[in-house]
Amino acid sequence: MKRFKTLILIVLIVVVLTPAVGFAQESPQEGDPLEIPFVDLTVRQPETNNEVALSIQLLLLLTVIALAPSIIILMTSFLRIAIVFDFIKRSLSLQQVPPTQVLMGIALFLTVFIMWPTLTDIYDNAFRPFADGEIEVEELYERTESPLRLFMYRQMQEDPGTISLFMRMSNLPRPDNLSDVPTHVLIPSFVLHELTVAFKIGILLFIPFIIIDMVVASTLMSMGMIMLPPVMISLPFKLILFVLVDGWGLITEQLVRSFQ
Repeated sequence: MKRFKTLILIVLIVVVLTPAVGFAQESPQEGDPLEIPFVDLTVRQPETNNEVALSIQLLLLLTVIALAPSIIILMTSFLRIAIVFDFIKRSLSLQQVPPTQVLMGIALFLTVFIMWPTLTDIYDNAFRPFADGEIEVEELYERTESPLRLFMYRQMQEDPGTISLFMRMSNLPRPDNLSDVPTHVLIPSFVLHELTVAFKIGILLFIPFIIIDMVVASTLMSMGMIMLPPVMISLPFKLILFVLVDGWGLITEQLVRSFQ
């Protein structure tokens, strides 16, 4: 009986709504919103070599867009700044403050500040001529790559050990200047160099705070307060020291100056 009543209710709902649906499917009157057209994306065989080249260029463009975050991280000053900021957070024994998103945001804007001359060079000599139709895509790539290569090479100019390492692993001859170093060698060399420099800065940051932890731990041990975590006592002293010496300002200034 309950199923029969349910079936009757469904039939009544369908009968009531059928005229409304039919009215909604009528041709739109004047003033009604336009319907969204149906877009049909089809796949067909290319007819000319130009169509094949255009498809390849489109795939390469999508690949570059997908790899844009990696390019920003690995080919700019972002890598060194982000690692140093993480070392600061760990040396101060901070867990949630400041949040990682805040530190990465600061690192991003410092990267824009440091890379601004390079970005301006790319915009003036590569993007604007390409937008005005003065150069082609190949020349756009070369003019965009050149300032980035120069920036990466300047950071390793005094210590080209990583470049020599990758040149030996690639069985390439000793380069005489920057133009002899391929891009596929320059980028991993720059990444290893930035990691090394960032870890050196992190070690120097850890030393004074480790001394504070050792002093606090020794004091607690001598007082017999073994159950009290030394981090709870040393954290305020480390924060006071960091604020008194203007830690954020000093570290930011030295980071900016570390990029030649």
